[in-house]
Amino acid sequence: MTPNSERDKVEISQYILEHVPKEAEVTRIEYEGPALAVYTKRPEILVEQSSTIADIVSIIRKRIVVRSDPSVRLPENEAERIAREIISPEAEVTDINFDPSLGEIIIEAKKPGLVIGKNGAVLQEIIRRTKWRPHVLRSPPLRSKIVAHMRHYMHSESKEREQILRAVGERIFRPKIYDVGDIRITALGGVQEVGRSAFLIRTRESSVLLDCGINPGSSRPFEAFPRFDDPAFELDSLDAVVITHAHLDHCGLVPFLYKYGYDGPVYCSSPTSNLMTLLQLDYLDVASKQGIIAPYDQKDVRECVLHTVPLRYGVVTDIAPDIRLTLHNAGHILGSSMAHLHIGEGLHNIVYTGDYKYGRTMLLEAAATEFPRVETVITESTYGGADDVMPSRVEAEERLTAVINETLERRGKVLIPVPAVGRAQEIMLIIDGYMRRGLMKEAPVFIEGMISEATAIHTAYPEYLGREVRYSILHDGVNPFQSDYFTAVEHPNVRQDIIDGEPCIIMATSGMLEGGPVIEYFKSLAENENNTIIFVSYQIEGTLGRRVQKGLTEVTMMNSEGKMDVVKVRLHVESIEGFSGHSDRRQITNYITNLKPKPERVIVCHGERAKCLSMANFIQKRCGIQALVPAIMETFRLL
Repeated sequence: MTPNSERDKVEISQYILEHVPKEAEVTRIEYEGPALAVYTKRPEILVEQSSTIADIVSIIRKRIVVRSDPSVRLPENEAERIAREIISPEAEVTDINFDPSLGEIIIEAKKPGLVIGKNGAVLQEIIRRTKWRPHVLRSPPLRSKIVAHMRHYMHSESKEREQILRAVGERIFRPKIYDVGDIRITALGGVQEVGRSAFLIRTRESSVLLDCGINPGSSRPFEAFPRFDDPAFELDSLDAVVITHAHLDHCGLVPFLYKYGYDGPVYCSSPTSNLMTLLQLDYLDVASKQGIIAPYDQKDVRECVLHTVPLRYGVVTDIAPDIRLTLHNAGHILGSSMAHLHIGEGLHNIVYTGDYKYGRTMLLEAAATEFPRVETVITESTYGGADDVMPSRVEAEERLTAVINETLERRGKVLIPVPAVGRAQEIMLIIDGYMRRGLMKEAPVFIEGMISEATAIHTAYPEYLGREVRYSILHDGVNPFQSDYFTAVEHPNVRQDIIDGEPCIIMATSGMLEGGPVIEYFKSLAENENNTIIFVSYQIEGTLGRRVQKGLTEVTMMNSEGKMDVVKVRLHVESIEGFSGHSDRRQITNYITNLKPKPERVIVCHGERAKCLSMANFIQKRCGIQALVPAIMETFRLL
């Protein structure tokens, strides 16, 4: 059976029915998102005979998921009772939830291996007796509110979720009208600048948006949002949105698409799905507190949640009639991905790096470099300037330790503005490790903002973390994020006690001093020259963080009574670049050099104009690869 896109659902369904055991009692076959769902009254038979499904997949070249027919599933309370009866108490089950749209019973346990059983025996028994398919998760050491809320919301809206997945599936597997060709890429944002990343990929048949961010350094919509006024962008014809990671300059405007009528899928990794929702809701909260009219509301964020299709690294997924997507680790933040687009049957392959780190850190493994095929690479160049060579990670850690020790010795306080996701967890691991080894003076570490919630999401996905911290959590049962040195600030009322108290370290959001609790600490600590502010992440042009970093001596800020005060900036200002989740110039060059196979073309973006141009020129000379720097709203023909 030779696969082709003209083969309609009837033919595929017929082929499946002919090759699965009759006793499985298949009731229907539906397109659901990027997969074919086979509904059966006896799902345990197809799970036991998994090779049968694998053989069918290899022929029709489409993902298949086995679901139980809703008519045979036990009521949820009864299914939960039986599951708890089957599972050994030694597994220490902590929570059981259901996803009716997928027919899954989600079981969280401290010892997931005992829930699975030898050769999957326990799982098969649960399927046989309840007709719900188990999805087993390790109980996270820290509970995440956003994960729980999203799970509850998906459960309450399971009917709508089913309809969405069905509509998405029908669109993906529609018959192709045109032969594959005319591959074009349009830069809607994130070129010759950092912020509002958005690239539109179009073929004759399909249209896919890579990232959809905002520019947190600009308050003017014309500069803050992607250029959706470009004639190439048509919301009605958009097949998919792919989000590489959860930072707002890459995902901050996705709900805006739903506000204006987009009804298609968003693809990203599972951690990105949770973190993206967390940061979008926080964006609305900050806008509200600052009296800014946000471009969307919570209803639009919920629509985004319902339409999100999480993907695992390395899984090839159809997202349009002529485009397949595979996500790979980018090493930037938890769940950050490089998007590999396979267009046509081997016609053209694009790797969009998003933000990436080509080097291992305490938190994450280095970015992936091996792909089946690649002709065009779209790379970031945040630190692509000629002088952008960062110190080694060890040097950065030692410098951070020295600055903290000096500040604590002079009885000062250390303020570290951090993005809630990524840099916060990295710095927490470093502080915990160095204090434990006696290399950093012991002092209380106060953590405020979304850091605690983001950290809980990290512990929910240990398989995405670097090997040491993953091993520590999974095998040693030691969670470094729960160190005794750390105190989460639960209420703003205690801030003054921290400010008036003993020398300490304060980690608070936001990382660029653009709102969040860090502002209150900065106002109170700025005028004391014993204190130090340490920047450990990139400061976008136009943000308060960038201005302080450049030597700003006075800041006009609103006090608690709503009046404007002039705050003198007398504290020490330190920038330690080695902690960035971005690659520096050397790492970008090494990454392009080590990419397998070697690309034909590199498009340089996500950097200030001079850095993009410098990086492109260097790649062309050093690697002998054509390098381009697009302007905003510029379209390139790739084929």
